[in-house]
Amino acid sequence: MSEVPETELPEHGNDPFRTRCAMLVSLLAMCLAIASLGGNNASKESMSNNILASNAYSFYQAKNIRQTDYKIAADELRIQLANDKFSPAAKALVEKKLEAYEKNIARYESEPETGDGKKELMEKAKAHEHERDIALRQDPWFDYAEALLQIAIVLTSVAILTGAHVLFWVPCALGMLGIFSTINGFLLLI
Repeated sequence: MSEVPETELPEHGNDPFRTRCAMLVSLLAMCLAIASLGGNNASKESMSNNILASNAYSFYQAKNIRQTDYKIAADELRIQLANDKFSPAAKALVEKKLEAYEKNIARYESEPETGDGKKELMEKAKAHEHERDIALRQDPWFDYAEALLQIAIVLTSVAILTGAHVLFWVPCALGMLGIFSTINGFLLLI
């Protein structure tokens, strides 16, 4: 049996075209790694901030329900006090209870010491939504960058294999678009 020779690319020594293509592939691969990292981070940021905003809104709703319960109870006590059917001692207890309810109502509205009042929770939720929205605007740019850079790498490989110098400029253009998309993903220039 005779051995079948392996197919190899011819040796061209120090071919400047292949060197340029190899450098382009290296640059594109580096940018692809950066775009992929940016895209993963943007996805995680959007998901994390969405959860945090949802939690803040849920906590806000719970505070609102509790506050409403206290408002209803306070209104009932005011109605009972208006009927004036209490002894002086009972009236003092009802007024004390009403005062405690009103303090709780105010505390649920705004609690700057702990940041857990409705006002502070709404601000937190809106801040998380804002961060989520930024990440959601960034993410597609990283997706575009990844696709453009991967196509550019494949086309550069084709240029190396075929030796077609014309094919070198197409991946260069796609690579520039991919690099711009990566930069725009981080900076949101447009």
